[in-house]
Amino acid sequence: MLNFPRWKVITILGVCLIGLLTLMPNFFPREVVEKFPSWLPSRQINLGLDLQGGAHLLFEVDVDAVIKERLEALIDDVRGALRPKDGERIGYTRLRAEGGAVTFDVVEVADKERALAAVRGLISPTVGAFGPGSPDLEIAEVGERTITVRMTEAAIAARKRSAVEQSIEIVRRRVDELGTREPVIQRQGDDRIIVQVPGVRDTSDLIRTINTTAKMSFRMVDLTASVEEAERGRVPPGSEVLMAVAAGPGEATKYVVRKRVLVSGDSLVDAQPSFQDNQPVVSFRFDSTGAKRFAEATSNNVGRPFAIVLDNKVISAPRINEPILGGSGIISGNFTVASANELAVLLRAGALPAPLKILEQRTVGPDLGADSIEAGKIASIIGFVAVVIYMLLAYGPFGIAADIALVVNVALIGGALSVLGATLTLPGIAGIVLTIGMAVDANVLVYERIREEIRTGKTPLAAVDAGYSNAMSTIIDANITTLIAAAVLFEFGSGPVKGFAVTLSIGIVTSVFSAVMLTRLMLATWLRHRRPKTLPL
Repeated sequence: MLNFPRWKVITILGVCLIGLLTLMPNFFPREVVEKFPSWLPSRQINLGLDLQGGAHLLFEVDVDAVIKERLEALIDDVRGALRPKDGERIGYTRLRAEGGAVTFDVVEVADKERALAAVRGLISPTVGAFGPGSPDLEIAEVGERTITVRMTEAAIAARKRSAVEQSIEIVRRRVDELGTREPVIQRQGDDRIIVQVPGVRDTSDLIRTINTTAKMSFRMVDLTASVEEAERGRVPPGSEVLMAVAAGPGEATKYVVRKRVLVSGDSLVDAQPSFQDNQPVVSFRFDSTGAKRFAEATSNNVGRPFAIVLDNKVISAPRINEPILGGSGIISGNFTVASANELAVLLRAGALPAPLKILEQRTVGPDLGADSIEAGKIASIIGFVAVVIYMLLAYGPFGIAADIALVVNVALIGGALSVLGATLTLPGIAGIVLTIGMAVDANVLVYERIREEIRTGKTPLAAVDAGYSNAMSTIIDANITTLIAAAVLFEFGSGPVKGFAVTLSIGIVTSVFSAVMLTRLMLATWLRHRRPKTLPL
């Protein structure tokens, strides 16, 4: 095992050199690293929230708002079913949402069966808590004239679960759009989301970006009633009064808008800040389905104003002069460059399905992070120096080879973390410290085996060769079992536990390489050049 072909020597030295090069950017400020030539490594280890400070936020998803929204949409669906455009209408009164259901009374008892048949047509299958294919609505008859349409428990559970999952994905997109590096976004419990963003000092902008619902829709302006009449209580059925966003001179401050959504913001595929007539605007583009609906809506309503509504506020209400068939358009308003860019970010990331409520908000200061880094450095240095001294005292010159391999091992760990763009946390530093102690295990096993071979009377070269051959299976078995434990921690752990598992796993691989390959190469080279009669072991 002491024969090293030239290609193997080059490979071992090449791996060591690559490890040192990939670690190098961490010793320079980011501004200096960005000026490195393109052929040099430039990725650095990211510091976690506990090391560089940042924001920790805990949100609660208002899942009840999702159910309320579905009931409001169900009211429109029931109204449309009872008063079809091309069929005989059914008289009804007191159509309302109450007690988690939509209820109405038929005017004529004789029309009750027709009303039941009409609303049954609204039932569709859903993937709910009770399995695929279960109905999403259930209909009940209350009294002689009253009919109630209620969401099933399966549909409610499915919508709540979907709202939380979608909220996590939208929050992740929004934070990523801000260019933040290595945020931690994960679910806690049934309806809560943890957001940890390293490097953020002021949480106000972050909270505003995350917590804006950004639900955009295109609706028609209702011209059958004025705002004054609507505010006096004469709101046309299916309409509502909405405020305008920062209306300019000559623009309305309120609009009567139809509740029916012509095109939803869910169909948007892109939104970018732009300029039109030297004014900041936001250009948008629909997917194929949204483009078709937008073209149909604008074709059927030429000459009428339509409202662009964002979070129940009217951004603008332009008049449709001609059909818009290209699937794209411009949102104009009293935007600044910053607000146009912020709106574009929110629309690109998508709309939150439900409002988020802040339950906890705290900032980890950079001073605490600096203290943590300093404590980690001290622990690493103490552990490193203690291991180096022990190996020198226990194995003499052979310990020097083990110590050199230990230095290279630490460099390889840092280089691997840099290449992966990993986030280093305090548990990650603990994993590195643990690896430093474990890194010399293989050397100890080999050296003790070599001592045993010397006692049997073997020559130095034969003793070293036998020591490595006989200890190899033990080294592999010991490290594989540790690697399995690290894999389990990574799979089932979260956050800091995963960071510990990553650094531990990388350290296991690099320590086997440095202890088995590099140390053996150094000892083989020394034995061939010095050819000692006895081993200083």
